[in-house]
Amino acid sequence: MTNSPRGIAPEPDQVILAIKQRRETVLQVIRSARERLLISVFRCTDVAVLDAIGEALNRKVDVRFLMTPRARGWEKRLKALGTYLESMGAKVHPYSDPVVKYHAKYLLADDGPALITSLNLTAKCFAATCDFIVLTHDPGVVTGLRELFDVDWLAPHSTLSSQVSPRLIIGPEHARAQFTALLQSAKHSIHIIDHKLNDPAIQALLKSKKAQGVDVQVLGQGNLGGLLAHGKLMIVDGRVAVIGSTAQTALSLDFRREIAVTVEEPKCVRKLKNFYHRLASGRELIDPAKAAGFVRGK
Repeated sequence: MTNSPRGIAPEPDQVILAIKQRRETVLQVIRSARERLLISVFRCTDVAVLDAIGEALNRKVDVRFLMTPRARGWEKRLKALGTYLESMGAKVHPYSDPVVKYHAKYLLADDGPALITSLNLTAKCFAATCDFIVLTHDPGVVTGLRELFDVDWLAPHSTLSSQVSPRLIIGPEHARAQFTALLQSAKHSIHIIDHKLNDPAIQALLKSKKAQGVDVQVLGQGNLGGLLAHGKLMIVDGRVAVIGSTAQTALSLDFRREIAVTVEEPKCVRKLKNFYHRLASGRELIDPAKAAGFVRGK
């Protein structure tokens, strides 16, 4: 899993939906790192992931963890995680902005691949939640994530360059403007999975689009095909999708470090459309009993 040689088109994006593929995709990215591994996390407790990070450190990979300093009910566990990672040899940096909450979730191995996701690196998100992963070798996305990581690692109040790939939707700097522009561009359909959607401006825009004849559908809280609501997805006109950590709330759009990525690879968008329609039709994706043992706090 290495980036494409110069002059050769990068491998196409991949979208990972199947529960059985989630953990393995994350592990493959970690195992592919040869020199540097950048990991941005909100929660991380999965044993297999931590073991793979230990193996990377044994290979002398420079492993860097950018972490939220606070998460509801996780203060002690976050401190313990940071201590454990440092004891293995990883470099750990809690996001230091006193106001902006850190919620971005991505991994970058060397010069690619990059993984952008809505899930946490926990057993629960690997087994029971409705979540999404984008795996990409796009040089623009890779460069943008590296710049974002360096800015957040070294100087949270520094500004990102204007050259960051337009595929990346980075909050709080650009999230509201980019999501608004995407929704305003819709001519036929807007399909959203977001159990937290409550931003007044976004709600008003969706209402306006619906009045114009656009097919607006939002799947929210509760059971989603036997999965627990967690990840965020937006599909506009069946041509472009957005996957990432950003919810359509004022806090997420305007006050949190969030990351999402647009996907236009036809095969990926088609896969996401089919997934959405299965959920919208009420079809079960997994046995609900498999998720019954988990509680909120993903």
